Formats: sequence, C-alpha cells, structure tokens
Amino acid sequence: MTGLVVGDDGLARCGWGASTPDYVVYHDTEWGRPVHGDGAIFERLTLEAFQSGLAWITILRKREGFRAAFDGFDPVAVAAYGEADRARLLADAGIVRNRAKIDATIANARALVTLLDADGPGALDRLVWSFAAPRRRPRPRSLADVPATTPESAALAKELKRRGFVFVGPTTAYAGMQAMGLVDDHLAGCHVPRS
Repeated sequence: MTGLVVGDDGLARCGWGASTPDYVVYHDTEWGRPVHGDGAIFERLTLEAFQSGLAWITILRKREGFRAAFDGFDPVAVAAYGEADRARLLADAGIVRNRAKIDATIANARALVTLLDADGPGALDRLVWSFAAPRRRPRPRSLADVPATTPESAALAKELKRRGFVFVGPTTAYAGMQAMGLVDDHLAGCHVPRS
C-alpha cells in the first residue's frame, strides 16, 4: 500500500493502518503518539527488537503475552532473570520464542538498570527523546517517502549500544522512534492529529 485508505468509518488512514482491526486501533490510538517513561520505552524497544524479521501484527497480537512473560517490562525484574527464566521464556507460546531476542531483552534490562543507577529515573526517556526529529517536519506523502533509517536513528542506535544495549540497530531504532512519536510518519492527509 502506498497511500491513504478510507475506512468504513469514513476516516483516512495510512494504508497499513487499515488492513486489520488490530492495526486500526494501534494506528489510531498509539502509533506515533509520544511515549514517555523508562519502562514504557523499554517495552517499545523490546517489542521492536522482537519484530525484527517478522510482521508487526505478530508482535501486536502477542503484546499481552510479552507483558506477562517479562513482568510488565519492569527492568529491575527482567535484569534479574537467570537460566530458569530463559527456559520459561523459550517455552512460552504467548511470545516469540527466539533465544537471541530473549537474551537481548535481559541484556537491555541490565543496561537500563545501569543507566538508571548512573543517571536516575527518566534516564532512558531523556536519552531516547534527545534524538527526536523536529516536531513540524512535513508528513510523508506516501509510504515510499518513509525511510527505514535516518541519521538520528543511527545516532540513537550507536548511543544505546555504547550504553550496553544490544539488538538496537538503526532500523530497529527508527521503528521505535516512529512507534514512540519521536517522528511523525503518519501520511499527509491521515486523520490522526499531530501530537
């Protein structure tokens, strides 16, 4: 899909955002809206890493399973996971059972705890949002105008890696930036208001 789609409700949406009822809700109420808070950002970065190589709908439909499996994305709890937790997660059909991505989530929780210990509450929030795009850049006219990476996402990925995070390349970082509202990649004409 390259453009807008008008739904049965008469609202124009980004083409991908109208393809399933799950996407309609996600597109209309969450994607591209500002996300703040260390735990909320940790969740989004984790889900984007799990999405790598898969369709986002797979992750979206398993989101509650991820929340239950990873203690609500409490970084302190996840950072304390050991081998028994890894085994539990690898057996959990409610999530994507990928050892590398599970290990990355635990490593990222540990990196986040270290960051919070050093810089206090809100450290990940401040770090991630320091890479936000200018708020009033024009919305893309088509999906072809939406990049997979940007200099900001490459810089964010580099800084996260420097801080000990893994599985956060520029593409994953950019997808997170889109999801968390650091950039507004809703297409021009989409009914979702600018945040």
